Amino acid sequence: MKTTYTTFILLFIAVVFSGCEDKYYETFVGNSPVYMSYEDLRSAVLLSPSREIEKPGKIYFKDNYVFINEIMKGVHVLDVSDPTNPDNIGFIKIPGNVDIAIKEDVLYADSYIDLVAIDVSDLTDIHEVGRVEEIFPYTLPEYDTGYRIGEIDEDQGVVIGWEVEKIKQEIEQYHYPVYYGRSYAENLFMDGGFATTNTSGGVGGGSGTTFGVGGSMARFGLYKDYLYTVDNSSLYTFRISDLTNPTEIGSKNIGWNIETMFIYDDHLFFGTRSGMLVFDLEIEENPTYVNQYSHITSCDPVVIQDDLAYVTLHDGGSCGRAVNRLDVIKMNDDYSELNLLASHSMANPHGLGIDDDILFICDGAAGLKVFDASDPLTINQHKLAEFPDINTYDVIPLNDYLFMIGDGGFYLYDYSDIQNITLLSTIPISTAGN
Repeated sequence: MKTTYTTFILLFIAVVFSGCEDKYYETFVGNSPVYMSYEDLRSAVLLSPSREIEKPGKIYFKDNYVFINEIMKGVHVLDVSDPTNPDNIGFIKIPGNVDIAIKEDVLYADSYIDLVAIDVSDLTDIHEVGRVEEIFPYTLPEYDTGYRIGEIDEDQGVVIGWEVEKIKQEIEQYHYPVYYGRSYAENLFMDGGFATTNTSGGVGGGSGTTFGVGGSMARFGLYKDYLYTVDNSSLYTFRISDLTNPTEIGSKNIGWNIETMFIYDDHLFFGTRSGMLVFDLEIEENPTYVNQYSHITSCDPVVIQDDLAYVTLHDGGSCGRAVNRLDVIKMNDDYSELNLLASHSMANPHGLGIDDDILFICDGAAGLKVFDASDPLTINQHKLAEFPDINTYDVIPLNDYLFMIGDGGFYLYDYSDIQNITLLSTIPISTAGN
């Protein structure tokens, strides 16, 4: 009996260990990754001839030039020195790009997992001058959600596209990297942060200024000698006192579902799906938490002027419950008190901009809306203008000109006469292949 029992145990162990060595495979039709090697990625930044805008992302202004992100591809450069006739002068190829910021003559951009510094002092001869490698999360571009994703091998490089085909792979648990593709841009759209002194934000940024000006959908921002970038949960800090040699200072977790960043009055303001976070920049290398304003789950860019924060909340996709409104938040001098002053119903608000008492809101498919915001309690009762036939994303109001991006392309308005806002020019989105 003992011999039989021992034989059974040995047989059982043999079967178990034999099974552990077996590999099981599955076959399915799915998204098979197409890679770009890291070597090719790090030699890909270059200036190419102008091309049509197809999938616009964030928008940025510097020294009479507008820079429009082509999602995950690079940046269009428009000369708007003649607002009635903007000139599409070139395209900067930056694989995996979503955000940019510009200090003096250096453009900083994300390129998949890297931060890139690009000399744009001569827009006929731009070139890479610095790079911080492997600083951002591994990202994936847009894919057909009707199919599974095949296994990702990060050692092969970055994923630049997909082929829907039959895939055979070993059955195992594996991690999918962070996805910041088209749906990210659809929810967040443009770069932002309006320049004031020593910031990347405010109404300013004319020819010869230190910082450019972005829209309200920021994840990149500039302050003194520092560049700040944010992803879903982490804030990254870079020293750029040597413009061509950005240096990583470090990163820190600041919360969850971070969407936008706005720099104002020596503070960072983060728009999240659950509220607005405020961080102090007294110690530039280590921003510190100050306070939080909470709201229901919703997507929300933020802009600040004086003691008021303007926050648009919209639903759709992963943005949470059906709420579409503008919140106005009253803040005291040290931001220790953040109190809701008023809420105003909107259709589906996204980006926004403020210039003195003029508030511009991109209200989704309801179009561009312009309000007199001198009385924050009655903003929705004082609409100055409305352009309903444009699905709008984000705006930059600057020296009586409004730069806007939307489904139809790039729009440039003159609002020097607020009672007669005039569309000066447009650059439409290409419909080829759509």
